[in-house]
Amino acid sequence: MQCSRLPQAALDQLIDGAKVLEADSYGPKVYLLQDGNILKLFRRKRIFSSALFRPYSKRFIDNALELQKLGVPTLQVLQYYRLQAPGMTAVLYQPLPGQTLRQVASKDGFNWPQALPELAALIRSLHQSGIYFRSLHLGNIVITPDNRMGLIDVADMRFLRAPLPRHLIKRNLQHFARYIARENLNDTFPMQALEQAVLPS
Repeated sequence: MQCSRLPQAALDQLIDGAKVLEADSYGPKVYLLQDGNILKLFRRKRIFSSALFRPYSKRFIDNALELQKLGVPTLQVLQYYRLQAPGMTAVLYQPLPGQTLRQVASKDGFNWPQALPELAALIRSLHQSGIYFRSLHLGNIVITPDNRMGLIDVADMRFLRAPLPRHLIKRNLQHFARYIARENLNDTFPMQALEQAVLPS
């Protein structure tokens, strides 16, 4: 996808009336626009980094396209921009419709024993396809309206040519477990059962 220049005035017009979904110490990072699309800003934080040659915004786009090829539901990229501010790019995309697994799991009547087999199947399928998604967690898995599981926030992802080796599967599950602990979900989420279902014997 070609990267087009977005002057500051055009950016200001684009985000007029938008809701800020995510921000950091530098300012807003993710905007929900009035038309329902999302604008995600990417800043190169260090002068010399791998992002100089392959910006995170480009990884985000490439990963979304690769997931689509593999039949994994994900966001739909619409535009790729280079912003006026040095080292800044942005991606305009149509979000994946549905609710995150984190949102669904917090509802009354939800129970993990029922939902776990599908989650384990998704993770096994990713690993079998050689996908190492470092940011794999309940907030980045979306249940779509047709009841499929898809992925969002896909910049931090690697695609291997073969199924993931066991040590990478274990590392991926460790990242997942850290998220569960950080969100204070250790008492409700069956992490041990997930590990048993995902780790090859």
